[in-house]
Amino acid sequence: MIGPDEQTDHEQVKALQDEVDQLRQALVSHALVDQAIGVVITVGGLRPEQGWEALKHMSQHTNVKLREVARCLVEWPARRNLPEVIRRALPAAVEHARTQADADARKAGQEVRCGRPG
Repeated sequence: MIGPDEQTDHEQVKALQDEVDQLRQALVSHALVDQAIGVVITVGGLRPEQGWEALKHMSQHTNVKLREVARCLVEWPARRNLPEVIRRALPAAVEHARTQADADARKAGQEVRCGRPG
Protein backbone atom coordinates (compact mmCIF):
# COMPACT_ATOMS: atom_id res chain seq x y z
CA MET A 1 0.00 0.00 0.00
CA ILE A 2 1.24 3.49 -0.88
CA GLY A 3 1.40 5.94 2.00
CA PRO A 4 0.39 9.61 1.77
CA ASP A 5 4.00 10.82 1.43
CA GLU A 6 4.71 8.32 -1.37
CA GLN A 7 1.52 9.38 -3.19
CA THR A 8 2.57 13.04 -3.00
CA ASP A 9 6.06 12.16 -4.26
CA HIS A 10 4.57 10.15 -7.11
CA GLU A 11 2.28 13.06 -8.06
CA GLN A 12 5.22 15.49 -7.97
CA VAL A 13 7.33 13.20 -10.16
CA LYS A 14 4.44 12.82 -12.62
CA ALA A 15 3.93 16.60 -12.71
CA LEU A 16 7.65 17.13 -13.38
CA GLN A 17 7.67 14.48 -16.11
CA ASP A 18 4.68 16.19 -17.76
CA GLU A 19 6.45 19.55 -17.58
CA VAL A 20 9.62 18.10 -19.14
CA ASP A 21 7.54 16.56 -21.94
CA GLN A 22 5.85 19.92 -22.60
CA LEU A 23 9.20 21.73 -22.65
CA ARG A 24 10.64 19.18 -25.09
CA GLN A 25 7.64 19.63 -27.39
CA ALA A 26 8.01 23.41 -27.16
CA LEU A 27 11.68 23.16 -28.18
CA VAL A 28 10.82 21.02 -31.19
CA SER A 29 8.01 23.38 -32.21
CA HIS A 30 10.25 26.42 -31.75
CA ALA A 31 12.97 24.90 -33.94
CA LEU A 32 10.40 24.02 -36.59
CA VAL A 33 9.01 27.57 -36.57
CA ASP A 34 12.53 29.02 -36.82
CA GLN A 35 13.25 26.82 -39.83
CA ALA A 36 9.97 27.85 -41.47
CA ILE A 37 10.83 31.51 -40.92
CA GLY A 38 14.07 30.79 -42.78
CA VAL A 39 12.13 29.32 -45.69
CA VAL A 40 9.80 32.34 -45.83
CA ILE A 41 12.76 34.75 -45.61
CA THR A 42 14.48 32.97 -48.48
CA VAL A 43 11.42 32.69 -50.70
CA GLY A 44 10.16 36.21 -50.03
CA GLY A 45 13.44 38.08 -49.63
CA LEU A 46 12.37 39.24 -46.18
CA ARG A 47 14.12 40.14 -42.94
CA PRO A 48 13.69 37.76 -39.97
CA GLU A 49 11.00 39.81 -38.22
CA GLN A 50 9.10 39.98 -41.52
CA GLY A 51 9.40 36.20 -41.88
CA TRP A 52 7.74 35.76 -38.48
CA GLU A 53 4.99 38.21 -39.45
CA ALA A 54 4.38 36.34 -42.73
CA LEU A 55 4.23 32.99 -40.95
CA LYS A 56 1.67 34.30 -38.45
CA HIS A 57 -0.35 35.85 -41.27
CA MET A 58 -0.48 32.54 -43.16
CA SER A 59 -1.65 30.68 -40.08
CA GLN A 60 -4.31 33.23 -39.24
CA HIS A 61 -5.66 33.55 -42.78
CA THR A 62 -5.71 29.85 -43.60
CA ASN A 63 -7.08 28.70 -40.26
CA VAL A 64 -4.17 26.24 -40.07
CA LYS A 65 -2.20 25.98 -36.84
CA LEU A 66 1.13 27.81 -36.95
CA ARG A 67 3.03 24.61 -36.17
CA GLU A 68 1.38 22.85 -39.13
CA VAL A 69 2.09 25.74 -41.52
CA ALA A 70 5.71 25.64 -40.33
CA ARG A 71 5.94 21.88 -40.85
CA CYS A 72 4.59 22.14 -44.39
CA LEU A 73 7.02 24.94 -45.28
CA VAL A 74 10.01 23.08 -43.86
CA GLU A 75 9.07 19.89 -45.71
CA TRP A 76 8.30 21.73 -48.94
CA PRO A 77 11.79 21.53 -50.52
CA ALA A 78 12.11 17.78 -49.93
CA ARG A 79 8.53 16.92 -50.88
CA ARG A 80 8.39 19.45 -53.73
CA ASN A 81 4.79 19.94 -52.76
CA LEU A 82 3.10 22.62 -50.69
CA PRO A 83 -0.54 22.27 -49.68
CA GLU A 84 -2.74 24.44 -51.90
CA VAL A 85 -4.08 26.56 -49.04
CA ILE A 86 -0.56 27.46 -47.91
CA ARG A 87 0.76 27.90 -51.45
CA ARG A 88 -2.00 30.42 -52.13
CA ALA A 89 -1.48 32.25 -48.83
CA LEU A 90 2.30 32.61 -49.13
CA PRO A 91 2.47 35.56 -51.59
CA ALA A 92 -0.18 37.51 -49.67
CA ALA A 93 1.61 36.83 -46.38
CA VAL A 94 4.94 38.03 -47.82
CA GLU A 95 3.30 41.19 -49.12
CA HIS A 96 1.55 41.73 -45.79
CA ALA A 97 4.87 41.40 -43.93
CA ARG A 98 6.53 43.94 -46.23
CA THR A 99 3.63 46.38 -45.91
CA GLN A 100 3.50 45.95 -42.14
CA ALA A 101 7.23 46.62 -41.81
CA ASP A 102 6.93 49.78 -43.93
CA ALA A 103 3.97 51.01 -41.87
CA ASP A 104 5.82 50.30 -38.63
CA ALA A 105 8.87 52.19 -39.91
CA ARG A 106 6.78 55.20 -40.91
CA LYS A 107 5.03 55.14 -37.54
CA ALA A 108 8.41 55.13 -35.83
CA GLY A 109 9.48 58.10 -37.99
CA GLN A 110 12.09 56.19 -39.97
CA GLU A 111 12.68 56.88 -43.62
CA VAL A 112 11.73 54.00 -45.90
CA ARG A 113 13.94 53.23 -48.89
CA CYS A 114 13.25 50.48 -51.39
CA GLY A 115 10.50 49.15 -49.16
CA ARG A 116 12.83 48.84 -46.17
CA PRO A 117 13.40 51.12 -43.20
CA GLY A 118 16.52 53.20 -43.71
